Amino acid sequence: MFDNFSREQIRIKDITINLVRAGQGYPILFLHGYPQTHVCWHQVALILSEQFTVVCTDLRGFGDSSKPFGDAEHLAYAKRTMAQDQVEVMKHLGFNTFGVVGHDRGARVAHRMALDHPEKVEKLALLDIIPTSTAFENVDKKIATNAFNWFFSIQDDDLPERLIGSESSFYLRWCIEHWSGTKGIPTNEAMSEYGRCFTKEAIRATCEEFRAAASIDLLHDEADKEKKITCPTLLLWSKNSMWATFDVMKVWQSKAKNVKGIAFDCGHFLPEEHPDQTARALLDFFGKH
Repeated sequence: MFDNFSREQIRIKDITINLVRAGQGYPILFLHGYPQTHVCWHQVALILSEQFTVVCTDLRGFGDSSKPFGDAEHLAYAKRTMAQDQVEVMKHLGFNTFGVVGHDRGARVAHRMALDHPEKVEKLALLDIIPTSTAFENVDKKIATNAFNWFFSIQDDDLPERLIGSESSFYLRWCIEHWSGTKGIPTNEAMSEYGRCFTKEAIRATCEEFRAAASIDLLHDEADKEKKITCPTLLLWSKNSMWATFDVMKVWQSKAKNVKGIAFDCGHFLPEEHPDQTARALLDFFGKH
């Protein structure tokens, strides 16, 4: 995977962000979701790198990036903090403006980045999410069941860390299989990488990220509830996702000024279940930059 991509680790203040990059032309930053790493983009990134500069990072707390300890306010894993990491990575690489593609948790980081750094994010693609605040405001049985980890992972006193850690391989595989709509996804090579990176430290860090989403992120969202994404925004989502019970376009039209979208017939993992369709949608969107 990622043949002909360079592999780098960039120091940002007190943490290190792991990434791969390749290609030339307009820069696009790719941000992965849970419980994955930058590897989720391995097929899409190869296609996009033929026309663009592609940068795929591991978010803090994931993959081979640093996993700092949390704090009482969960600021270490606030989306604002995680977005700032990525802006600084792109600056280090020489890109002051760029496009962003985010899936799942990475899309939530991308959403915050577009609000906090509108002068940096020129185009934004969000894959299979609705805004975090909207999700929490509309919890029902389906959301609570399918997004059980949103509520389980935020428990204190190391409860989720201990229980997930006791059966980490089973938990990882269970989550990916139950959220996927396509058998054989991900590839064995990708799944091996996800397993390698799903360490005790990663479990602790990712639980902290979920705690931040249920606390400090909601405060930031409330403060910015009247602020809209100003750049062109592409939505890609699964017809079979729990988010498909919402009018996804209508939800995001209240949050962004310029939105277009496509629903895919697959499960949650669009970049791996439908890499060609995902790549075509992104090529069309960013090709008009």
